[in-house]
Amino acid sequence: MSNIPADLKYAKSHEWLKVAADGTALVGITDYAQNSLGDITFVQLPKVGAALKAGESFGVVESVKAASDIYSPVAGTVLEVNKALDANPEKVNQVPYTDAWMIKLKLANPADANGLLSAIDYGKTTS
Repeated sequence: MSNIPADLKYAKSHEWLKVAADGTALVGITDYAQNSLGDITFVQLPKVGAALKAGESFGVVESVKAASDIYSPVAGTVLEVNKALDANPEKVNQVPYTDAWMIKLKLANPADANGLLSAIDYGKTTS
């Protein structure tokens, strides 16, 4: 069984969203996704300032098995990208929910997060 933190929201495409009180959110890929991909070798992230639509691809994760698009669970503007993943893409395998966040978004509409899956509902999609 994958590790699925209860305090996050999830997209069916295996991204997580951690909303902060200030209307920003961190986005990354789930433990299930990194486990399915295998050893991550490269992460391509968008430029700061990019405006993303919900469901839009914002980057690529490459592994020894495959390359996979990463999708934005909600609409927003990229405030920051996790530069640490350039040198250490394996962090996505090791700590997908903490140090391996991929982008920080300014949410277009914070209520959009309510449309994502809870940990329990996401768990049902991966079992």
